Amino acid sequence: MLAEYYEQLEILGTNITLGILFLLIGLAIRDVLKRSSVPKFGQIIVWLVLFLGCFGFIAKGIIQVLWESGI
Repeated sequence: MLAEYYEQLEILGTNITLGILFLLIGLAIRDVLKRSSVPKFGQIIVWLVLFLGCFGFIAKGIIQVLWESGI
């Protein structure tokens, strides 16, 4: 049974791992921004870039699922 779902489990594991990686990157950036005296505008730009990276990853996944399903 596990062999039947191996590809799906691999994709799920990869997505979860990348999600955790994005979370850790966000925590590291928050720590760096707290410890240094970055102006508010700079902080907004940093978080915007991080959000757009995460959004691109999520959008890619949704587009891939739609493309493979033929919708």
